[in-house]
Amino acid sequence: MVVERDSIKVLVVEDEESYRQALASGLAHEGFEVVLAADGPEGIRQFADHQPDIVLLDMLLPGMHGIDVCRKLRAVSEVPILMVSAVDTELDVVLGLELGASGYVTKPFRLRELVARMHAILRRVHPRGMPTPVEVATGPVHPSAARFTDVPVTDGHETAFGVVTMDFVRREVTVAGSPVHLSRKEFDLLAALLRPARRVRSRDELIDLLWPDTYLTDTRTLDTHIHRLRSKLEPDPTDPRYIVTVRGVGFRIDPDGTFGDPPATEPREAGESVSA
Repeated sequence: MVVERDSIKVLVVEDEESYRQALASGLAHEGFEVVLAADGPEGIRQFADHQPDIVLLDMLLPGMHGIDVCRKLRAVSEVPILMVSAVDTELDVVLGLELGASGYVTKPFRLRELVARMHAILRRVHPRGMPTPVEVATGPVHPSAARFTDVPVTDGHETAFGVVTMDFVRREVTVAGSPVHLSRKEFDLLAALLRPARRVRSRDELIDLLWPDTYLTDTRTLDTHIHRLRSKLEPDPTDPRYIVTVRGVGFRIDPDGTFGDPPATEPREAGESVSA
């Protein structure tokens, strides 16, 4: 678990009974301790009584709008708030993020995606207490690299695939011995894909890691960064061998350079949601 306790306590503020009961059952099955509230005032009372680790807050609540609940909770606590929005409440989502909400999901959503997003938010609030191998050997690393605590690190703090070598301490990448400039996000994306190699990273997971505090409505930003990485690292970017697309899921690194699924079209069509 992310926090030092037997379970993570989540407060679900949701007026639709079907959603509320489904979330109670599903989140409990995933190991969460669930507290329920059917409207804003009850949510505020339950928050004070139970001190949850994270709040799942619906925007369209009767009596007191979710924005007002978010404002009141944020006035007394920094506990992460994940907003649940309908498709037509984009302005409310933006306002909620400006008030300090940690993120949002759009109905309908899949439980697995919701749980992954909750854990991603909690990782930012409750980072791992143990230093990484790089920190032990060399002291603190660049803040943007600190999230990637399970990146494979050898004695030289390097890893390689094909003719690409990545130095996590110096934040340097070479191709066939020649240095290649990667932007900070490109470097972090490559690091995420290499922890470990061959592990599939979903689009949602990569977006949560790389843009945790940014309002993204589709995956085009991620696809663009994948495209740029391929153009800099692949022998033939139009026929990638190492940065592999896993159709319908996300991406992985194949260090042996064998062929995977054909690359996804980049960027994706406008309007495709992050959770797709």
